[in-house]
Amino acid sequence: MDGDILIQILVASIAAGTPFVYAALGELVTEKSGVLNLGVEGMMLVGAISGFIAMAKSGSLLVAVLCGMTAGALMALIFAVLTLTLMANQVASGLALTIFGVGLSAFLGLKYTSIALPGVPELHIPFLSDIPVAGQLLFSHDILIYSSLVLFGFISWFLYKSKAGLILRGIGEAPKSAHALGYNVIGIRYLAVLFGGAMAGLGGVYLSVAYTPMWVEGMVAGRGWVALALVVFASWRPLRVMAGAYLFGGITIAQFHIQGFGIEIPSQLLSMLPYIATIIVLVLISRDQKSIRLNSPASLGLTYHPNNQ
Repeated sequence: MDGDILIQILVASIAAGTPFVYAALGELVTEKSGVLNLGVEGMMLVGAISGFIAMAKSGSLLVAVLCGMTAGALMALIFAVLTLTLMANQVASGLALTIFGVGLSAFLGLKYTSIALPGVPELHIPFLSDIPVAGQLLFSHDILIYSSLVLFGFISWFLYKSKAGLILRGIGEAPKSAHALGYNVIGIRYLAVLFGGAMAGLGGVYLSVAYTPMWVEGMVAGRGWVALALVVFASWRPLRVMAGAYLFGGITIAQFHIQGFGIEIPSQLLSMLPYIATIIVLVLISRDQKSIRLNSPASLGLTYHPNNQ
C-alpha cells in the first residue's frame, strides 16, 4: 500500500471516529454515575439536526455547537425525569428516547434535506502542519476533532484525579452509601445524564456540520449504538474508549477503500462491516463475565431513589 494512501486512511479514520469519541465519552460519564441511557442514537440525531439548522441560519459554528449540545441535553433531561424522578425502567426509557429522537429529527429536518453547508475548515498550524507525514496526520484537522482530544483529557482527569470524579464513581458503585455520606445522588446523576446528552448532541453536530455537511434523515446510522458498545468494549476506561472509537472509525473508512484495492466484495457487505465488528466485539466481551463485573459500575441500570431505601 502506498504511504500517502495509508496516511489518508489514517486521517480519515480519525475524522470518522470523532462522533464515536464524543458520544461514547459522554455515555461513559453517564454510566459511571450508575445510569444506563440507551437513547444515544436519538440524542445524536436531534443534536445533528439542531446544529445543522443553527449553522444554516447563522453561519456560526459556535452557535451550531451550542444548539446541538442544548438539544442533546434536553433530550437527556426527558430521560432523566422519567428514570431518576419518576423511576421508570432505564432500558425501556432509553429505547423510547431513541425512537422519539428518530421521529423528531426527521420531522425537523423536512425542509433542510436539499441544503449543503460549507463544512468546517481544517486548522493550519504554522510549521507543524507542514511537517511530512506527522503534519498531515496530527496537525491537519478541524477544531472539533481537536476539541474531542481536549474532552478526552478533561474526562480522564475528572474521573481519576478530581474529588468530584471520585464522588461520581462512588455514586455509581454504591448510591446508598453516597447518600448516607450526605451526597445528592439524584442531583449528581442528573448532571451526569445531561452531560452525556450534550456530548451525544455534539457528536451529532460533528456529523451534520463537519463530517458530511448536509442533513440526511437517519444520518447517524447506528453510530449511537456503536458508541454504547464502545463503552463496554473499553471496560469503562477513557483511553480505551478513544482507541476503540478510532478503531471503529477505521473500520467505517475501510469499506470505501477495500474495493479500490481490487478486492471484490459486495457493497452491501462492506456497509455492514462496522456493525459486524460491533457484534463480534460484544460476543467476545460477553464471554468474560468476570471482567465485566469487575469494571462496570455496580449500580449500573438499577433504579434508585433516596426515599425508597
